[in-house]
Amino acid sequence: MTTAPINTGHRSDSFPVAIAIGAIGVVYGDIGTSPLYAFKEAARAAAHGGTIAPAQVLGVVSLILWALILIISLKYALLILRADNRGEGGIVALLALLSARNAQPGTWRAQLLIVGLIGAALLYGDGAITPAISVLSAIEGLKVDAPSLAPAVVPITIVILLVLFFMQKKGTGFMGRIFGPVMLVWFLVLALLGIHGILMAPEILAALSPTCALDMLLHGDFHISFAILGATFLAVTGGEAMYADMGHFGRFPIRLAWFAVCLPALVLNYFGQGALLIADPSAVDNPFFQLSPDWAHYPLVALSAVATVIASQAIISGVYSLTQQAIQLGFLPRMHIRHTTSDAIGQIYVPLVNWLLAAATLGAVLGFGTSDALAGAYGIAVSLLMVITTFLAALVALKWGYSPFIVVAVNGFFFLIDATFFAANVPKLSDGGWFPLLLAGAVAFLMLTWRDGVRLVERARAKLRQPEEDLIETALTKCHARLPGTTIFLASAPRGVPLALTQFVKHNHVLHERVLLVTVQIEEQPRVPEELRADVSELLPGITRVLLHYGFMQYPTIYEGLKLACRQGKLPGIDLSNVTYYIGRETIIPREDVPGMWVWRESLFAFLQRNAERSAAFFGVPTTQVVEFGTEIEI
Repeated sequence: MTTAPINTGHRSDSFPVAIAIGAIGVVYGDIGTSPLYAFKEAARAAAHGGTIAPAQVLGVVSLILWALILIISLKYALLILRADNRGEGGIVALLALLSARNAQPGTWRAQLLIVGLIGAALLYGDGAITPAISVLSAIEGLKVDAPSLAPAVVPITIVILLVLFFMQKKGTGFMGRIFGPVMLVWFLVLALLGIHGILMAPEILAALSPTCALDMLLHGDFHISFAILGATFLAVTGGEAMYADMGHFGRFPIRLAWFAVCLPALVLNYFGQGALLIADPSAVDNPFFQLSPDWAHYPLVALSAVATVIASQAIISGVYSLTQQAIQLGFLPRMHIRHTTSDAIGQIYVPLVNWLLAAATLGAVLGFGTSDALAGAYGIAVSLLMVITTFLAALVALKWGYSPFIVVAVNGFFFLIDATFFAANVPKLSDGGWFPLLLAGAVAFLMLTWRDGVRLVERARAKLRQPEEDLIETALTKCHARLPGTTIFLASAPRGVPLALTQFVKHNHVLHERVLLVTVQIEEQPRVPEELRADVSELLPGITRVLLHYGFMQYPTIYEGLKLACRQGKLPGIDLSNVTYYIGRETIIPREDVPGMWVWRESLFAFLQRNAERSAAFFGVPTTQVVEFGTEIEI
């Protein structure tokens, strides 16, 4: 799951250990809490309602081990991390690398955009399920010593999640600072519990051989083998965060944290749980908590709850970050984004997304009730996302000039593994797998509707917009006077005359002495340095076009961009505290007789457009200096 940008000060590979500890808290929170439920579900699938045999235990442990090695260690850590967009990773970075954002309808790149948007939308489904199953599985540890507390598990989980979602608006700076150290303790506890278990039945070490997994899958019932594969995949969910968070920590610290801490701790714990089942097959109900000594059950429940809250926080922040990137690239309508004062994680807060995600997460807890039931809903969205990521990464490798033979051989091998796990998760559709896919489908549909609607509006604008050559006639013949002072017109396109300027001259027959036509352009790269922020060109004496360039991971603040241009000497003589901003506000009118989308989709787009964040607020324009012009646009 992608996470929000992390402010680690000046990221430097000179301090890889410190950065790696930070990565443990953010990148590996999700996969680090998988031992709470992954092995239990896989073992139950292998037992198929009966008593699990030692050979089945060895097979399950071996399968989890090699899934961690092949999918996380080889595919993500060594292969996918190479497909970066100027150091940034994630599905949005892949789309930007493939230049799919501005693809013309009907082309293969446009189809690629749809695939990528579906991949991005899957993260929303994952974001709703992960906090629910993680926190539920931690609190269910209370039932090991006190079965009478079973009715309290769901209420306690709901209270924890509600507190977590309410905390978002206050920022999570304090939590962010303790993420790394707490999760480091968590992984240490995982390792110690695993060693304790392995000492009970050292024969579990035979699971190091992949033949244990192959024997179980090939010689068992086909349906049971598929169910085991689907449950085993839970052990690798969260691994996609390695790629999504690459830009925040860097390749080397992420790899260092995985190979030095997280992978060994996870392997030891899974082997320990397997050893426990060899020694006591009845522990299959909750092998993670029964792996610990009796005196440690309640402290372990408390630590598990903290670890799952950290994992949930990283995912929630990641949904905010993904939303901001989608808005920047024109895939979602503008929303109110609040910048918190934290200096670690959660630098932004998106209220609408927070409460929609809270509703989906709490709905999952109430609707499914247990981590066992949620396991049926979990995994299918992530497995499909991994299939899409591997496919897009292969296209990036081909674009970068790698040998097609090598790309097909390597990526094809991992694509086959991903597709197998996805196929194994498909039977979960009827057990709740429809829930995250329904959420993802709704988000993807909204993204595509918004994207298509924006194209239609821009096409309508282009017909109404005057060419730049008309500025001469406007300035010389249609303006009866030039008013003192400076005015700024926000323009949606880098060419032509903004509709607001046309309206202003039409109704007032005047123009200010100094006019700036300002356009924000979001580039297909994560960040644009300050020295390249503003392009300034003189169209006519007194009329200047300003293009402000931002990356898709930067917040496009017009006031700050203009202030920087003034400081760099590109806009001399302008006092930004004494200017007026003119902004067009459009009313969308769906029409059946105008070529475009189905009218019901146009009506949905119009609804989204009416409720989107106003341009002035979103782009950081001082509200006391804003004048809006209304325009009706038919699509």
